[in-house]
Amino acid sequence: MTADAGPASQAVTIPQPVSGPLTGAAIFMILNVRPGGEQAVRDLGGDLAGLLRSVGFRDLGGGLSCVTGFGSELWDRLGTGSRPAGLHPFREILAQGRHAVSTPGDLLFHIRAARMDLCFELATQITGRLGDAVTPVDEVHGFRYFDERDLLGFVDGTENPTGAAAAVATIIGAEDAEFAGGSYVIVQKYLHDLDKWNALPAEEQENAIGRYKLSNVEMDDDVKPSYAHNALTSLTADDGSEIQIVRDNMPFGRPSEGEYGTYFIGYAKSPNPIELMLTNMFVGLPPGNYDRLLDVSTAVTGVLFFVPSVPLLESLADDGGDADGGDEDGASEDGDGEDGDAPPPSGSLGIGSLGGTPAD
Repeated sequence: MTADAGPASQAVTIPQPVSGPLTGAAIFMILNVRPGGEQAVRDLGGDLAGLLRSVGFRDLGGGLSCVTGFGSELWDRLGTGSRPAGLHPFREILAQGRHAVSTPGDLLFHIRAARMDLCFELATQITGRLGDAVTPVDEVHGFRYFDERDLLGFVDGTENPTGAAAAVATIIGAEDAEFAGGSYVIVQKYLHDLDKWNALPAEEQENAIGRYKLSNVEMDDDVKPSYAHNALTSLTADDGSEIQIVRDNMPFGRPSEGEYGTYFIGYAKSPNPIELMLTNMFVGLPPGNYDRLLDVSTAVTGVLFFVPSVPLLESLADDGGDADGGDEDGASEDGDGEDGDAPPPSGSLGIGSLGGTPAD
């Protein structure tokens, strides 16, 4: 949803701005919803467009936007009566000490703009509107670092699809028609050991990334190590086409605390490709051939959210007269929803095939 978003009635499947342009500032805010706070969340869904217009009007060229995502448990509690096919709690990965943790999160607000003050004001308005219906889980203020580089010194986001290709990669279509126009997003907060990273020779750093540091040119396949980050996160469909996602990663940090990191945020029309990328990184392809960035980077959060279309988000305000979803513990009557959302066997992500990914 952008500051100049029009009425939801313009189209049934207007998506939120999941593939919006890269910006100079962002706030990633994760909240939990207290029992009984569901109506405040529904009401905000109906009011968010107005808040965006009010804040965004202060700088019409500021590019203010906000993406709102819902965690699996909260979606059940909202009592909409149905579930997006791919919505489930983030599935942790543990492999030889490498750990993609699963952490709490009911609501995600991904706020972007050219200026941090716009992001800050919108975040203030959102939290003020929700009040004591929510409790904070995590808040990260991201910034653009020189020429789109991360704190490891490499350009990030080079391979993002744009235009129509970005929509194909991120927006749910006929494969889950009830939730067409929606998307999925996975977020992870990575902390870096910069002393250890900077002690590595530039060649070892380039091998870990799969790109040359200064030029940002990708290594040829015949010289790129199989453990390179971009080798393990590149996916190919059965027809040979590349399976893409949209990333809007941003650096963050607190130098006085020795905290330096990258906030990973990836959007896709199904969580499957992102989950497979993470499996390749943490477990390895083949197992043991893991992403060497994990020798210096630690994931301290991990959450999966569903991003409804703009009309569906706004309609939540009209759904509050029924019930608060599940029982007093916040669970739905069906537990984990459809059979396909049942917990996978121990140690398994339960990813299955990549059907319904952008390869369509």
